[in-house]
Amino acid sequence: MRTAPTAAPADGGRGTGPDQAFLGFLSLERLERDLFRGWCHDGVPSRAFGGQVAAQALTAAGRTVPGDRAVHSLHGYFLRAGDSGRPLVYSVERVRDGSSYVSRRVTALQDGEIAFTLSASFKKAERTGDRQQPMPRTPAPDTLPDMYETWSRNNPEDFAQAEFRRVLEMRHVPGPPEPTTPGLTEQRLWIRAAERLPDDPMLHACALAYASDLFLAPSAALPRQLPRMLRDTPSSVFLTSLDHAVWYHRPFRADEWMLFAQRSPTAVDGRGLAFADVWSADGALIAHVVQETVVRPARTPRP
Repeated sequence: MRTAPTAAPADGGRGTGPDQAFLGFLSLERLERDLFRGWCHDGVPSRAFGGQVAAQALTAAGRTVPGDRAVHSLHGYFLRAGDSGRPLVYSVERVRDGSSYVSRRVTALQDGEIAFTLSASFKKAERTGDRQQPMPRTPAPDTLPDMYETWSRNNPEDFAQAEFRRVLEMRHVPGPPEPTTPGLTEQRLWIRAAERLPDDPMLHACALAYASDLFLAPSAALPRQLPRMLRDTPSSVFLTSLDHAVWYHRPFRADEWMLFAQRSPTAVDGRGLAFADVWSADGALIAHVVQETVVRPARTPRP
C-alpha cells in the first residue's frame, strides 16, 4: 500500500501559512485502517474548496491500493458544502480487488453528514496501441502574462485570500472575441504546481484533481462574466459544483505545464456542463475532465 507523502503539517493541513506546500494540502491523518482525516482551505469564504476535497478523497483511496495500480478514473458528487473551519473525515470502502482493476468508494463526512462521495478505479499498466488526437496549437506558457499579476492589481483582497495561488502557477490563453461555434464557450489555461513534487504518480494524479476544479465552472459562465482572476467587478453569477469526473490516460507530472482546454456546450435549467482536455507541454493527452455545475444569477446583498 502507498504511504502518506508527508506527515500532516502543524496547522492540520489547512494551508494558512505563506509557505504552505502542495503536500500539505493533500496530507491526511490516518485514524484507522480505512479512515482518514484532513483539513481543507476555503474555496469561497468558510466553504471548503471542492477540488481539495476531491483530491484528499482520492489520496485516501490511493492509500488503500497496491503501489503497482495507477488511478485511471474518478467520479465524485458534491452533496453539501464543507466547513473549512472543521476537518473532514474520509471513510474508504474496498469495493473490489481484482487481478487488474481495483475499485474504491470514499465518503467524506463532517458532523455525521455526507459532504462528498467519490468512486475511484485503479489498474495495472498494460502494453497496447496508443492513439490520440493532436494537441491544439496554443501559445507557450512562457510567452503569456502571469494571471496573478492582473488579479493582484484588479482585486488585491480577493487575491490575498485565495489559497490555491500558493501552490499553482497559471497562464491564461487569450481566446477569440466571439465563439468559434454558436452556443459553445471556450477557454484555455496553462497550469502547473508551483514547486517540484516527489515522483509518486498518485500524488501527481491528486494534484491534477485539485487543479481541475478551479476553472471548469467559470467556463460555463463565460457568456456572463470573466473568471475571477481576470475581472475587477464582483461576481454576477452563483457557481457551485454538482459532480466531477476525471479520466487519466497517460503518465504525466503536475509540476510541469499542463494545458487545460476547456469548453462548455450547454447551460440550461440552472445547470452548466463543462469539459476539459488536459495535455502535457510535449503534446500527450493526459486526462479528460467533466463537471456539471449550478449556474444561477448571484443574489443581490440586502442593504
